[in-house]
Amino acid sequence: MADPKGFMTHPRELPSRRPVDVRIRDWHEVYEDFARPALERQASRCMDCGIPFCHQGCPLGNLIPEWNDLVHRYDWRQAIERLHATNNFPEFTGRLCPAPCETACVLGINSDPVTIKRIEVEIIDRAWAEGWVRPQPPAVKTGRRVAVVGSGPAGLAAAQQLTRAGHDVVVYERADRIGGLLRYGIPEFKMEKRHIERRIAQMRAEGTEFKTSVNIGVDITADELRRTHDAVLLAGGATAWRDLPVPGRELRGIHQAMEYLPESNRVQEGDQDQPAITAAGKHVVVIGGGDTGADCIGTALRQGAASVTQLEIMPRPPEARPDSQPWPTYPMLFKIESAHEELADKGGERVYAFSTQEFVGDDDGNVKALRMIEVEGPASGFKPIPGTEREIPAELVTLAMGFLGPEKAGLLEQLGVDLDGRGNVQRDKTYKTSLDGVFVAGDMGRGQSLIVWAIAEGRAAAAGLDKWLTGHTGLPYPIPPTARPMA
Repeated sequence: MADPKGFMTHPRELPSRRPVDVRIRDWHEVYEDFARPALERQASRCMDCGIPFCHQGCPLGNLIPEWNDLVHRYDWRQAIERLHATNNFPEFTGRLCPAPCETACVLGINSDPVTIKRIEVEIIDRAWAEGWVRPQPPAVKTGRRVAVVGSGPAGLAAAQQLTRAGHDVVVYERADRIGGLLRYGIPEFKMEKRHIERRIAQMRAEGTEFKTSVNIGVDITADELRRTHDAVLLAGGATAWRDLPVPGRELRGIHQAMEYLPESNRVQEGDQDQPAITAAGKHVVVIGGGDTGADCIGTALRQGAASVTQLEIMPRPPEARPDSQPWPTYPMLFKIESAHEELADKGGERVYAFSTQEFVGDDDGNVKALRMIEVEGPASGFKPIPGTEREIPAELVTLAMGFLGPEKAGLLEQLGVDLDGRGNVQRDKTYKTSLDGVFVAGDMGRGQSLIVWAIAEGRAAAAGLDKWLTGHTGLPYPIPPTARPMA
């Protein structure tokens, strides 16, 4: 255990964010360095609670008390071994996961929870800096060839596990670079892409093969893919976005978030000097109050938007855990992410309980304004409140309202896999689809979810696929019953 009195003597502490006026001038990550002694004190707050509910809160079953204790005792080398025992990519989750482990922390019942997410980041960042993260090629090859379709966190986690099990793994990605939404959906200021690059280098050294700009179902048919591989793992994500069919939707300047965000990432990759879609000098409206909406806010501000307004149809969440969402469940609370802090600093607005009525265009067919109305809560079916209509300027609108599931055209239609009631790919407890030798992991089978669930499912599906190929598996898989692939 860590310091038995650490949670009583040390308050929760996080690294400072760089000043707003500084960070919105670049695309680097927003946090300043966190001194190692301060981080070790934070690890000492882990309270030897007896039943670590953080394990249940984490879909990966991360061994959180163990690596907290190791950090507190300055054994960083062993800490990364315990962290990697359950998580292939802690540098991804430590930066991008909303930390359900922290909301399940026992200390959080009546105090501030342990800074689990930040400790995770510092462990892996130090491990990379010290050279402790090395390729782990398999000792024995099986001679079996596996295709992984999609290179997001689920696909990468599955590919690494299957490669280490001795299979010849080929990852197919339809974009021009590996990473899926990690690459083109997550802005650089949330996670610099160097973190992806060094994992790809590690995986190549282990034997994983990557093929980019290959759209399975178009460039290679489903039949051909199955003929040339012993098994297939689908990890293409839930990329069918939700639209907003209101009058004026056809106007120029209205884009899906996943049309807008990749453009700024391509600029950061050096592919182009300016994004094809830019907020520079424009009044921007972001529709959607989630993480993707926040990404649009931060991107627009860095591009030099004249103003930014975020709209959300739901009421403003509470700041404290409501009785209807008791510990250790994950509560829906009002959050101030780095982009929201930047928005407030620049005079922007987060508007809740409003619904878009119409987009208004100019004489040239460009959007110039948005008409909206206040609505009652979801219990009333978001009933409009007469007399609350407003019109705000809108020269660029981004739709960040989530996803409806996987794209059906192409690969899924050609395969003919069964779908569940929500339109996701149906799978059994081993993550096998209705087709022999075809497995699914991540959002394509689960629906839109968290990065930590994607990695958990990638690991679990890899174990199921490995057992299907060889009759047994030595691959570990997540502990929580909801993530367990096999009885």
